[in-house]
Amino acid sequence: MSESYFTIERSGSREWIVPTALARGPWDYDSCHGGPPTAMLARALERELPHQRLCRISVELGRPVPMAGFRIETEVVRAGRASAQTRATLVDGAGKARVTAIGMHLAPLDAPLFEGTLHNADVATPKVADTEPGEFPMRRATTQWPGFRGSVEVRYPPDQAVGEPTTVYMRTVPPLPDEEPSPFQRICPLADCGNAFSRQADPEIFQFINTDLVIALHREPVGEWMGSRSWAHWQPDGVGLADALLFDDTGPVGRALQTLLLRRAPETVA
Repeated sequence: MSESYFTIERSGSREWIVPTALARGPWDYDSCHGGPPTAMLARALERELPHQRLCRISVELGRPVPMAGFRIETEVVRAGRASAQTRATLVDGAGKARVTAIGMHLAPLDAPLFEGTLHNADVATPKVADTEPGEFPMRRATTQWPGFRGSVEVRYPPDQAVGEPTTVYMRTVPPLPDEEPSPFQRICPLADCGNAFSRQADPEIFQFINTDLVIALHREPVGEWMGSRSWAHWQPDGVGLADALLFDDTGPVGRALQTLLLRRAPETVA
């Protein structure tokens, strides 16, 4: 796939980020899917502290991200040799803050502490080669316009159905056409899809909009195919949670959480 989610218009050191049609979300024609802007926020935070590894990003999706474009303002909140914290604000053309993100950065050691990865999670994840091509969910909800669904390739374990929980591999286009994305940037679009893959009702009847996204990685994922095993927790009062284990072809890399606003789809409201 040769397309990207964004292009950049530069004026000196300032960047104006312009979404392509592939960044469009499923709920509103004029708004982006949450995953691609999160990748751009991660890019901005990584550039603030290039010698430390971005290990966690906490994104507050306060307002929709406009397809009309945006800029990202960043700052180092706390600088330290071992750990540091950054902040990024996504700002629209009117100067209004749309999304904020906090990054946690850790300094990797030059020499490894252990011979290999240590973990005690009793989790088996599939290999990409053992999965089969499939369709991205939300198909009926997005047929009226081009958008994020058209940017992804999806693979499922044999006999996997979208439901509860759901295991999937996904490969996406890069955030930008002229840059190789970092591992953290590459996993962001998938991390924002837990609510779509593991849902408990049809999107024609209910909306399940995430109001935030937290991604925490204990190691950098490898390769273009990123994996997720997600669980949905929906409550009668209209609040939910999507919880996803993130992995690559060699095993777990981290976790993603989304706090959900559950509502009946507008066309079903009496």
